[in-house]
Amino acid sequence: MGKTIAITGAGDGLGRAIARRFAKDGDRIILLGRTKSKIDAVAAELGEGHLSIECNVRDAASVEAAFAEIAKHVDKIDVLINNAAIYEPFTVAEVRPDQIQAQVETNLSGPLYVTHFAIPLLRGGGHVINVTSESAPLKMPMLWLYAGTKAALELISEMWIRELEAEGVRVTIARCGQMMDETKTGSNWDPDVSMRFAMENAKVGINLRDRGISHYNSVADQFRTIVDLPPDLHMPMVWTSGRPRN
Repeated sequence: MGKTIAITGAGDGLGRAIARRFAKDGDRIILLGRTKSKIDAVAAELGEGHLSIECNVRDAASVEAAFAEIAKHVDKIDVLINNAAIYEPFTVAEVRPDQIQAQVETNLSGPLYVTHFAIPLLRGGGHVINVTSESAPLKMPMLWLYAGTKAALELISEMWIRELEAEGVRVTIARCGQMMDETKTGSNWDPDVSMRFAMENAKVGINLRDRGISHYNSVADQFRTIVDLPPDLHMPMVWTSGRPRN
């Protein structure tokens, strides 16, 4: 029998790729996203039996309502993937308060709200996978807030490993590098910001042109491995990075 897998940020990018990968294998997918039209489109693509539920991870009330709706359809969630995140580069001198609020609430508060309200459906065998970023250990200039929220989520995840063991819930950190697919044609950042980001990284020895970029589908395959762990094993962290271009 397939697993029931809930994914935040499932309307595009990595979340959509993971949903497609698991649905192809016969798992039941619960697609969570802020933009209902996006997750509805993915659900329609996946076919019958999957759920698309609007959920703004920045809003605790929205998350609570989403999981109340999920509980009407399923008795348990086997896997929760906290994937939703946003990022953009800036310096501390130029960042706007709304940018700070958006990243902290989406990247950090979001997984906390979602996991909190998912616990009743995860108890007794569930698995939480928190998606983080290699920008945290790399300390990439101008990505300090994104990297900071992801580093905080990693620390929290490590502590949840102990705390949630009593609930019968495993926790894995999935630290990912740069990735994209054919639908991602470029950044929506201001060109000047993108140029400064590249230059600041080059100053500390991070050449963005030389860094590998993996395909969302390749990373989704790795999630299959995490999800299919035997019950007597635990995988605290998986770190995947794109291979350098030849």
